[in-house]
Amino acid sequence: MPDLHASRRPEIVKLGGSLVDHPRLPELLDALARRGTPLVLVAGGGPLADAVRDLQPRLSLSDTACHRMAILAMEQTAHAFADLAPGLVLADTLAAIAAAHAQGRAALWLPARMALAAPDLPESWELTSDSLAAWLTAETGAARLTLVKSIPATGAAPAGWAAAGLVDPLFPAFASRTTARTEVTTAEALLAGLNGSLAA
Repeated sequence: MPDLHASRRPEIVKLGGSLVDHPRLPELLDALARRGTPLVLVAGGGPLADAVRDLQPRLSLSDTACHRMAILAMEQTAHAFADLAPGLVLADTLAAIAAAHAQGRAALWLPARMALAAPDLPESWELTSDSLAAWLTAETGAARLTLVKSIPATGAAPAGWAAAGLVDPLFPAFASRTTARTEVTTAEALLAGLNGSLAA
């Protein structure tokens, strides 16, 4: 296993699937790419995961099959984001994340290889890309997890966010596995911060 702690600890930024309709998405992705290391981006499934939800009752699909399909939806969204921001490096393992950071570049996680092999991830709709981002935070020993949502957070901690429906019900348990600073922000707020740091 590569030593992701050898230099600066990674920072996970989870981009909600609803952001695919955000008019400033290309600008945000470009700013994240220019920020580079130690970022690891996690893409939500967005409308592709919604399509899996719609298909489940029509075909009487199991939760196991839909869990795998939803993770592949995240992977497809990641490919779309990489197409919009070529400066991002697609990475499907801890070694690939470390290699991207060694080049000074931000990694964009392809979750299928790691997540589908993980026995501690429930095959249920209660597990969403938010919990997967928290799981990756623990796996990488990241220092920070930022969830980028289309609306501001209500409540001040994971339990409150889950109660408000902002994150899935499993998120507080996965977030508790890590000492990372965990926060929720909007695309506008994150972009303002990135532009300010890049201009400094």
